Amino acid sequence: SSRPRRRVNPGFQGQLKLYEAMGCAVDSSSVVYKRYRLGMLSERLSEPQDLPQEVFAVDPTSICQTPNTEVLYRCRKCRRALFRSSSILSHPEGSGPTAFAHKRITDSARLCGNGHEKCTSYFIEPVQWMEPALLGVMEGQLLCPKCASKLGSFSWRGEQCSCGRWVTPAFQIHKSRVDEVRTLPVGNFQTAKT
Repeated sequence: SSRPRRRVNPGFQGQLKLYEAMGCAVDSSSVVYKRYRLGMLSERLSEPQDLPQEVFAVDPTSICQTPNTEVLYRCRKCRRALFRSSSILSHPEGSGPTAFAHKRITDSARLCGNGHEKCTSYFIEPVQWMEPALLGVMEGQLLCPKCASKLGSFSWRGEQCSCGRWVTPAFQIHKSRVDEVRTLPVGNFQTAKT
């Protein structure tokens, strides 16, 4: 108060808000924390040559299957496990077709929805199987590590979701390229949801 021109560092204020959103405890499994960590990493990268291992989620094929309530996502073509629901980084819904005005969407396309379109992709944290594709490049395609079919794309600079929201950094997997596998509560059977 003695120096009105002095202000608290905005980065520090952002960290305090993050800490408060996590319940005043550092929760490294929190979606908010994962998004913050990836955002800080993308700001420091000019060309990602050596990424810290803690950035990557564990590859679902490298751990033993234990029955739990977590959803597993598999390649629709070859059925290889790709990521778990805990790796999905949700984002606030964007403004829909109006966000794509720079692409000169026709008026009829704007009238098709109510202004809020659903997301057609999952934005996830990087998974261990992605590491070879991410090193040395700022953007590219994400291919299935088993069958090499295209799953989506990534960009450290960010990409726009179909809902209109800009997500930075973006590790985007198209929903049409994966199947959800949920564990049934009785027995050890699994069911796939398309």
